[in-house]
Amino acid sequence: MLRLLFVLLVLLSPAVLADNSGLSALQVTTNPDGSQEYSVTLQVLAMMTALSFLPAMLIMMTCFTRIIIVLAILRQAIGLMQSPSNQVLIGITLFMTFFIMAPQFKEINDKAIQPYLKEDITSLQAFDTAIVTMKAFMLHQTRVKDLETFADIAGHPPVAQHSDYPITIVIPAFVTSELKTAFQIGFMIFIPFLIIDLVVASVLMAMGMMMLSPMIISLPFKLMMFVLVDGWLLVMGSLATSYGGRDLT
Repeated sequence: MLRLLFVLLVLLSPAVLADNSGLSALQVTTNPDGSQEYSVTLQVLAMMTALSFLPAMLIMMTCFTRIIIVLAILRQAIGLMQSPSNQVLIGITLFMTFFIMAPQFKEINDKAIQPYLKEDITSLQAFDTAIVTMKAFMLHQTRVKDLETFADIAGHPPVAQHSDYPITIVIPAFVTSELKTAFQIGFMIFIPFLIIDLVVASVLMAMGMMMLSPMIISLPFKLMMFVLVDGWLLVMGSLATSYGGRDLT
C-alpha cells in the first residue's frame, strides 16, 4: 500500500501530468449502435484514494504530532481557549514541519523523485530510497523500548540493527515516542503558568475575595510573563532544536 501511494504521489506531480495525456477523469466510449458510455478511469480513482492518506502520512511520519500537541498544551496553560485559533495553530505547525523536515524532503526529492521523473530508476526503487530517508529520521527520534515493544507484538524476530525493522513497526513506535516527548515538553511548559495560578489564588483567598475567579486575575500576569521572556521564540526554537539542532541545516 505504501509503495502504491508513493507511485501515485509521483504521478500527481506537474511534470508527469503534463506529459501523460491519458489521465482523463472521464472516458467516453462509442458503442457500435452509436450510443456512448461514460466511465471514470481507475487511475483517477486511485489518485483520489491516495490523497485521503496524505494527512495521515504528514501527521504520523513527521514532527507534526509533537509540535501541535505542545502548542495546544501551551494555549491551555496560558488560559486562552480560543486564541490562537485552531487554524493558526495548524498553520504554525505545518510550516514548522516543513522547516524541520526540509533536509529529509530535499534528500527524497534529489535521490528518489527527480531520478524517477528522469526515468533513471523505477517506481519501486524510488519508493525504497524515500522510505530509507524517512525511516532514518523516525528511528533517530524513536525510543528503543517502544520499537522493541511493537516488534514483540508483531512477532518480528530480533534484528542486528534497528534499521532492519520494517516500516510497519517503525511508524507506530515513532508515534508513541512522539506522544511521550510532546507531553514531557508540555509538562515543563505548564509548570510556570501553574505557579502563577497558585500564587494568584492564594492571594485572593487571603484577601477574602473567594467569589472572584483566579483565572481572570492571573491571565494578564501570564501573558505579560510570556511576552517578556519572548515565549514564542523560546517554544519554536526549542521544538526545532529538539530534532537535532545543527543537523537541520
